[in-house]
Amino acid sequence: MNFNKAEGKRPPLPPFDYESAHLKVRLAEEAWNSRNPQQVALAYTPDSIWRNRNQFIRGRQEIETFLAQKWENELEYKLKKELWSYNFNRIAVRFFYEYRTKEEEWFRAYGNEMWEFAPSGLMQKRYASINDMPIDKKDRLL
Repeated sequence: MNFNKAEGKRPPLPPFDYESAHLKVRLAEEAWNSRNPQQVALAYTPDSIWRNRNQFIRGRQEIETFLAQKWENELEYKLKKELWSYNFNRIAVRFFYEYRTKEEEWFRAYGNEMWEFAPSGLMQKRYASINDMPIDKKDRLL
């Protein structure tokens, strides 16, 4: 699905049905697995509001900075998202991801996100609750 820069839209657009919500989740998973902060930030409104764990982030520039720092510290990051629920302009997902630190310690993070979309299909709000647990390299799932 291509981002239409001229119209400022990012399909699929709300209102969501099962197919479009599922596609939105797949596209988000692919973008985050790219580990490209600029690419990921384009999926959010310029004034997007995030709560990520205990951090409050506003706007694309803060999103890019946050993600660049995240992926500098979370090496070999790999994410799996699952559609949990959806309605008119909202989607809920559950997810897990794995990463290693520079000290070669492995972690798996589990979480839930609630997303709210603008009519353009850009995400305007993202609320994430995430818990990390250390794992042995041999216990990786991704």
